[in-house]
Amino acid sequence: MPDIPSMQEEPWITSCRVVGAGWLVLLFVTISAGQLSPGPLSRAHQSLNGVTQCTSCHTLRIVSADLKCLDCHNEIAQRLGQKRGLHATLVKNPSDGKECASCHSDHNGVDFNLIRWDPPRTSFDHRQTGYTLEGKHAGVACEKCHTPAHIRPADRPLIKIKDLSRTYLGTAQDCVTCHKDPHAGRLGADCAQCHNFSDWKAASGFDHSKTRYPLTGLHAQVACEKCHTPGPRGKARLTGLAFSSCKDCHQDPHRGSFAQTCETCHSTSGWKGVRISGSFDHSKTDFPLVGKHAAVGCVDCHDGSDFRKPMAHARCMDCHTPDPHSGQFRQRAGGAECASCHNVEGFKPSTYGLKEHASSAYPLEAKHAEVACSECHTPPGVAMKFKVAFSRCTDCHADEHRGQFDSAPQQNRCENCHDLHGFRPGRFTLTRHQETRFALEGAHRAVACLDCHKPTLIAGARIAQFHFPNQACSGCHMDRHDGKYQAEMNRVLADGTRADCQACHSVQTWLNPAGFDHSRTEFPLTGAHRSVTCTQCHTTSIATGASFGDAPKNCEGCHQDPHGDQFASAGAATTCANCHATARWVPSSFDHDRDSSFPLAGAHQNVPCASCHELRRDVEGQSILFYKPTPKACADCHADQRFASR
Repeated sequence: MPDIPSMQEEPWITSCRVVGAGWLVLLFVTISAGQLSPGPLSRAHQSLNGVTQCTSCHTLRIVSADLKCLDCHNEIAQRLGQKRGLHATLVKNPSDGKECASCHSDHNGVDFNLIRWDPPRTSFDHRQTGYTLEGKHAGVACEKCHTPAHIRPADRPLIKIKDLSRTYLGTAQDCVTCHKDPHAGRLGADCAQCHNFSDWKAASGFDHSKTRYPLTGLHAQVACEKCHTPGPRGKARLTGLAFSSCKDCHQDPHRGSFAQTCETCHSTSGWKGVRISGSFDHSKTDFPLVGKHAAVGCVDCHDGSDFRKPMAHARCMDCHTPDPHSGQFRQRAGGAECASCHNVEGFKPSTYGLKEHASSAYPLEAKHAEVACSECHTPPGVAMKFKVAFSRCTDCHADEHRGQFDSAPQQNRCENCHDLHGFRPGRFTLTRHQETRFALEGAHRAVACLDCHKPTLIAGARIAQFHFPNQACSGCHMDRHDGKYQAEMNRVLADGTRADCQACHSVQTWLNPAGFDHSRTEFPLTGAHRSVTCTQCHTTSIATGASFGDAPKNCEGCHQDPHGDQFASAGAATTCANCHATARWVPSSFDHDRDSSFPLAGAHQNVPCASCHELRRDVEGQSILFYKPTPKACADCHADQRFASR
């Protein structure tokens, strides 16, 4: 569009601008006449060929040239105006027509295809048209829906293309456009109010509760075609169905036995769930329904729904067959009648309790009274055994001792040591132990049972050991002497048994080996040594198990020298036996004439030792009587006062 002249321009300048514009138009026409056209038009636009027809499609402007596509294509202009269809999605500014050329480019030759698919048609997103392909529609080929037969009559005159099989315009979106209405218009044209795109037969959108016959209970699970059967023309009957009475659909299983309507006793929740209501009251019959019987369906008892047929009901077994206990109680008093142990409140738990069990061959006492029935009566279910062996404890209980008491005299009689009040503690007393092959004597009486009967691996299990193949001391007690006295232990006693540890020890006490004969050693005990305890000499042997042969055999090895080494010679210890014996320490066997250098003669023989030997000295804190040196001269001991003054 030319600029608008300014109010201050000279008139001749304005004239020049108008003349220039005219020459520009003349130049454009001249160039077109000179065969400078962009190219021939497509076959659809052949009627617009020629330089005189340019303005049919183009608006000539100095600044830009607009396209006048919508002047001809009214069907597209209408959709753009209504903002529907694919073009309304793609075209943002339909006024200048420039966006049309992005998909429909002309001047490319007579056979050029004016429609360009970007992306290709096979991957076209149908949502851009405003109609999303859902469910089974998503897999349908384009040509199945876009056919001339599916174009709305009102759109046909507007479509420019003559071959309607090549256009995608005008296809109606109503279901009946493509699908035949099986209801023949009786339910309206909006199929979507009942059906969906995924499954035609599943009319999930239909709300039966809005009809005159809402579906309740089990009716809601019935397939539509069960009630809506085909009519005279083979179409499902959706109207005109009788439903005022149950008999309109259901046969009377009672064959006219009851004058009442079906809903008097039944409901849509289930045929077997009978409501005992109306004029029928089962409590007025000779078999009132109580307990679990009240929940039983009528036809479970009244076979074939024949309520007039007499039924036996005096015994439980008249109805409840087969016998769940397989005839185990057939021989007992009263027979196999269920009411002896059960009632109508439920089959479990049984009414057979401790009181009833007390009258059986095996009354339940103490711990047995706490055991559940299923612990003894196995296996669970209909195969459960009620007659079980019970003469021996091992009929039910596993042998905890792994066969240690299989043989006589026990023969696995558990009751010899245990009772029904508990497996522990056992009733095997000390008195009973005295009857075994190993009577408990002496210190063995005070030993705890588990100190001897310790857990040992027997038959694959760690259990207390009660049978010992070796009953000698060494079978339980460790040899503290490391085998140094095997000769003594192998000695045969008067009763023909091996001495073992009893060669020295007894069951009374371990520390007092009363059985040991010291006279058979290299150091027989004589005199005062007989009253000395073992531990006074064999101190290390008792505590550490060292050899008893290591004890010293001379006096000075055990006894401290009371003379302070006065009689030691050549560095050796004093030999006590020179003066003393084991019988007693005082008087000694010292012979003054023989063993000293000062023989006692004359009156000296009657002088007490202490009269001459009275010198005492302290040696390591001990006062010791010293015998050396003792004076030997007379004057050293005897002083004559008569000569002293001279």
